[in-house]
Amino acid sequence: MSQLEDIADRDGWRCWVCDEPVDRSISVNDPRGPSVDSRTTPKAAKKATSDFAGGERLAHRACNTKKGAVTPVVPWPADLILMDPAPLVTVAERLDRKGGREVVVRCADKADARRVADWLVDRFSRLAPGMPVEAGVEAGGGQFVVALTAARRR
Repeated sequence: MSQLEDIADRDGWRCWVCDEPVDRSISVNDPRGPSVDSRTTPKAAKKATSDFAGGERLAHRACNTKKGAVTPVVPWPADLILMDPAPLVTVAERLDRKGGREVVVRCADKADARRVADWLVDRFSRLAPGMPVEAGVEAGGGQFVVALTAARRR
């Protein structure tokens, strides 16, 4: 149990998949209980050069089980109108591997785009803690594009 507690303390007792708190008092056998997810994807195994690509993260047992051996779908905020949202785990893997800039979503409203940009920076601080990102909002074609930028990793 000490390995689980060490990982949970490092991750702030928050599930990396759903970003919800994990209750330390719940049994590890309960669906909402804590579990350790070995986050190595087939792509990441080839290029395991960073903390995001592989390693162990805290997850709810149900999130970990539902995810299985496939790349999980990290949910976007339900209260915002989004167009063509990119899969966040894939975005994180690409930015971690190559750095640079990546467009992740379009919004019809500038206020929504700014809220999404702020949410993305906050979410990535937990999804990929070793990879600081900046979010930008750009107008174009009657809509607003939100892009993430990360420094190239060496």
